[in-house]
Amino acid sequence: MRAEDRALVDRFADALAAERGAARNTLLAYRSDLAAAAEVMGGLGDAGANEIGRLAGAWAELSPATLARRSAALRRFYGFLVDEGLRGDDPSAALPRPRTVRPLPRILERHEVDAMFTETEARAASGEPLRLRNLALLELLYGSGLRATELVSLPGAALARPEPFLILAGKGGKERLVPISDRAREAVARWRETQPKGGAWLFPGGTRHISRVRLFQLVRAMAAEAGIAPERVSPHVLRHAFATHLLAGGADLRVLQALLGHADIATTQIYTHVDAGRLVELVNRVHPLAKHGRPA
Repeated sequence: MRAEDRALVDRFADALAAERGAARNTLLAYRSDLAAAAEVMGGLGDAGANEIGRLAGAWAELSPATLARRSAALRRFYGFLVDEGLRGDDPSAALPRPRTVRPLPRILERHEVDAMFTETEARAASGEPLRLRNLALLELLYGSGLRATELVSLPGAALARPEPFLILAGKGGKERLVPISDRAREAVARWRETQPKGGAWLFPGGTRHISRVRLFQLVRAMAAEAGIAPERVSPHVLRHAFATHLLAGGADLRVLQALLGHADIATTQIYTHVDAGRLVELVNRVHPLAKHGRPA
C-alpha cells in the first residue's frame, strides 16, 4: 500500500476507535480489507470509478459475505474521506453490492445440551482439575451466553464476589450485564480451588489465558464425549443455544438483545425463526379476536 494511502487508513482507523469505540479486531479487519482493495486498484485515496470497477472481477470468487464486508469497508472509508474534506466526491457507488442472506444459526436441541452437561459433570466428579475447568467453561458458555473471547479473557478475580452477574466490555468496548447462575458460580469455585491464588486469568493457558482455538477444541471434545458429532458444536453454537432456548422459554426479545450484547435488534431477531410455533400460540392465546371470536 502506498504511503499516502496508509496515512489515510491510519486516520480512518483512529476515527473509528475514537468516535465509535471500534474494537481492535474490527480495526484489523478494516485495515485488511482496505489493503486487499488497494492491491487490486493500485491506490485508495484517489481511486475513481474505473479503478473501483476492477474489484468486481478480481473478487468474483469471494464468498458473498466476504464481498459484502469488503465493499462495506470501502464505503465507510470513502464516506470518511468526504466528511473530512479529504476528497470531494464519493466513488463508492461503483462498488460491487452482493445480495446476501443472513444464515440461520446452527443450534443444539435441549436434550443434546443436557447430554453434554451429563457427560461433562460425570467426568468432573473425579475432581481432576482439567475436568473441573471444562465444566466451568461449559456452564458459562451455555448458562451466560458469553462470546468465546469474553470467556477466555476473564480475569482471575472474575466471579470471586457473590453478585449474580458480571459486567463485561464486549464488542466495541460496550458494557453489558451478564447473568451468572448459581451452578455456574459453583463450577467456577470448584475449578478455582485447584489453581494458585492471585492468577491473572480465570482460565490460564501458557503465559496468558487459553486461546479461542483451544476453547473450540475443548468444546468439540466435550460434544464427542457426549455422543454428539463434534463438527456440529462450537463455543458460538452454545451461545446460539443460550439465546434460542431463552426465547423458547418466553424471554423478551429486547431482554435477549441486552443479554447477548447486540447493538442492533435485527441481529437478535434471527432467533425468532426457531420458535415460530410458540409465537403463533401466543397470538392465538392473547389476541382480542382469539378471545371474543369473529364479529358478526
